[in-house]
Amino acid sequence: MSAYVLGFHEIDKTLLPQVGGKGANLGELSGIDGVRVPDGFCVTTAAYRAIVEEDPTVSALIDGLAGLRADDRPAIAAACARLRATIEALAVPAEIERDIVTHLAELGDVPCAVRSSATAEDLPSSSFAGQQDTYLNVRGPESVVHNVRRCWASLFTDRAVAYRIRSGFDHRAVQVSVVVQRMVFPEAAGIMFTADPVTSNRTVVSIDAGYGLGEALVSGLVNADTYRVKAGQIIDKVVSVQTMELRASADGGTEERPVEAARQNAQTLADEQILQLETLGRRIEAHFGRPQDIEWGLSDGVFHVLQSRPITTLYPVPASDDGKNHVYISYGHRQMMTDAFTPLGLSFFLLLDEWLGRPKMAVAGNRFYKDMSNELSSTWARPVTIKSLGQVDVLMANALRTVLSRKDFVKGLAHGKTSVMSFGKGGPLPMARQYLKLSREDDPRVVPELIEQNEESVARLREAIAGKSGDDVFAFIIEDHRELTDIMFEPRSVASAFLGIQSVNWVNKHMNAWLGVKNAADAVGQSADHNVVAAMGLDLLDVADVVRQYPAVLDYLGGGADEGGGRGAGEGGSERDMFFTGLSGLDGGDVVRQAIEEYLHKYGMHCQGDIDITRTRWSEDPTLLVPLILGNIKNFPPGERERRVEQGRADAERSMNDLLDQLRSKVGGRKAKKAARQMSLVRHFIGYREYSKHACLQRYGLYKQALMGEARKLVAQGVIKEPEDVYFLSLEEFRQVVNSGRLDYAVITERREAHETYQKLTPPRVITSEGEVINGEYDAGDRPEGALAGIPVSSGVVEGRARVVLSMEDAEVEEGDILVTVFTDPSWSALFVSVKGVVMEVGGVMTHGAVVAREYGLPSVVGVEGATQRIKDGQLIRVNGSEGYVELLS
Repeated sequence: MSAYVLGFHEIDKTLLPQVGGKGANLGELSGIDGVRVPDGFCVTTAAYRAIVEEDPTVSALIDGLAGLRADDRPAIAAACARLRATIEALAVPAEIERDIVTHLAELGDVPCAVRSSATAEDLPSSSFAGQQDTYLNVRGPESVVHNVRRCWASLFTDRAVAYRIRSGFDHRAVQVSVVVQRMVFPEAAGIMFTADPVTSNRTVVSIDAGYGLGEALVSGLVNADTYRVKAGQIIDKVVSVQTMELRASADGGTEERPVEAARQNAQTLADEQILQLETLGRRIEAHFGRPQDIEWGLSDGVFHVLQSRPITTLYPVPASDDGKNHVYISYGHRQMMTDAFTPLGLSFFLLLDEWLGRPKMAVAGNRFYKDMSNELSSTWARPVTIKSLGQVDVLMANALRTVLSRKDFVKGLAHGKTSVMSFGKGGPLPMARQYLKLSREDDPRVVPELIEQNEESVARLREAIAGKSGDDVFAFIIEDHRELTDIMFEPRSVASAFLGIQSVNWVNKHMNAWLGVKNAADAVGQSADHNVVAAMGLDLLDVADVVRQYPAVLDYLGGGADEGGGRGAGEGGSERDMFFTGLSGLDGGDVVRQAIEEYLHKYGMHCQGDIDITRTRWSEDPTLLVPLILGNIKNFPPGERERRVEQGRADAERSMNDLLDQLRSKVGGRKAKKAARQMSLVRHFIGYREYSKHACLQRYGLYKQALMGEARKLVAQGVIKEPEDVYFLSLEEFRQVVNSGRLDYAVITERREAHETYQKLTPPRVITSEGEVINGEYDAGDRPEGALAGIPVSSGVVEGRARVVLSMEDAEVEEGDILVTVFTDPSWSALFVSVKGVVMEVGGVMTHGAVVAREYGLPSVVGVEGATQRIKDGQLIRVNGSEGYVELLS
């Protein structure tokens, strides 16, 4: 076996570092029964390293790429041109050239295709397709060797270098092998996807076909026929007019030729050939274990496979093994956290399902999905489900309506017992009794009592967990979930939150019907009692008032203190320690420290994406709060918190009085009395809507402190490299490592890489067991032309500068800005204080961001698909929170 040249029969997937993704896949394909692959060999990466990387001139030129930006096209073009010219001029050592010529002789005196095969190409996580070059119809050893050098040089095409810069790939981390393969001259060629590339449906094969060489399709020279096949039946055909085709030239290379008139409108492949391709595609897919993107050519009536690569854009399908149809909704869209979880975060959150005794949610792409098949197949649960989801995410509800319109699919839905655990422990009846009692009594003491009970429970937990270590920590945390679920799903607690929501719905519905006033509850609910999320943002205004009194502290916070903002807690909680150490000795430092620590005691368990326990909490890294504190000082005068609260209460009281006066004069005193009662319920109960999650996070904060203490011990023992490594273990695996003191670190590396891949995927709102992504749509309505549609969740119209923020760590907003983001959770409420409008891609009427927007009186539209891409940072926009759309004004 040569170190520099390997035949396809010597290659499998384990040799990817030597032959690249394309070469490894061709080796695998060559070993599959019934798959015809043109013979060939690979010039390995060892040859690339020996000739290219070891050349000092080339090495220096590669180093020169380090400082380039992806958008600096002239600089990239100049640097790449120098590199390619230098590489193409390199001499190939006699030993390597001899190996290439020997393998060419084994193929026979035939034309060849010479293709680049990079080590970061055609991988499950990223395809890098089209980044390097291919040369067709290459004739003779000298020409083949010359084109091998050109393939090496193509690692540094402008597009390849720019792609690596954008993707964060080290230029030296990617190497290139070269595939040399007997050339096939097909009558027809094309691409086959074993999952529909448009809908992601894994049961549908999509085939593009055109005359001549397949490169004509890739280059856009011709329009291809498109065929869609499912289970041996052609379900759709689009036959295109083809006037040109790409053929081999007699002198080498390729040339364009006109298609004679008789074939221009004809179907490229016969029906039986289309079905043969489907069978071939499924065979290849089965070998690789995942959907494939396959290049094929038809020559003399035989299909030849020229390449197969994984389709990297498909979202994983939640697992099911009963052979029935299933429909899954994204739990992250309901919880306003669509990022991927880490394995520890996943297993931790699933403990709630375990203690509640309900079926565990499915996991796909490191995100949670709930199987809605039972609810959709149940005649009584179906309308309740759709209506409930419409309150959270209209697009999700509309997507499910689309599913229900497909009668054949619905007939095959899985049936089972519909879950009722969302009503509280014990099912809907105890909660219903509490709901009726609470609505009848309208007792303002109920919510404070519920909050006090939880605070007492948290105090007991804080004391009890402090002395735990080793296995006792894990046993204690798992057992404490019993009390956590009792608190979160206690019938009176669930009924109180539900009562607030239903009261808002009642006020909105009836004020619109009786008076023509839309979203009346928005004003009625301002500065409502016991809204912990609203208080979180307002209380930070008080912290800012303390900080603003001390210039030395302001200088510290505005300088070195925030340089590490957003980093993890690090060993020993270093971010927190370093932050507070820096305050020591400054004039006012101790006073500011006390104010911040009091804030962290109440809210420090929060952070962006806080339902994943592995996310960095404010208490772990207080520098995350620094930009928000400085923004409050810049944007508001002292005493802003009290002014806002009083203004909100005054506005709410005035709105209620105005509405009731109108009701008395227009529809009568009896209806006015009913409305007054519902408005009172809004004031007493809507604030509690946010508390159950806060109660959960209070415990999460304490759990995490204890768990990270065990992680730091593992670092000290040399079992792991950094405390955050445990994020890539399940809770049970973490426990086993603590007990045994042993771990295969490759598990951490593999899962970290997988997590990074999942994080790049966009999770669909609704996906079926066939892998099809179902997208909901909005009704066109009366919105202006060009306006972006969404859901109105907080009334009012406002114009301002869009500030696109993807992470709170990067938030730089000024008073009067309009926040545009993917989603928000309670931790964002501190940022809401500084803006005058909110636009989100995810959310509904009763999600956290909508509740806080109404509390602060901010016009808001949510569910605006692609808002962070379609709206540019700094663009002037108009947000219509009453009708549900966003206009782009500049």
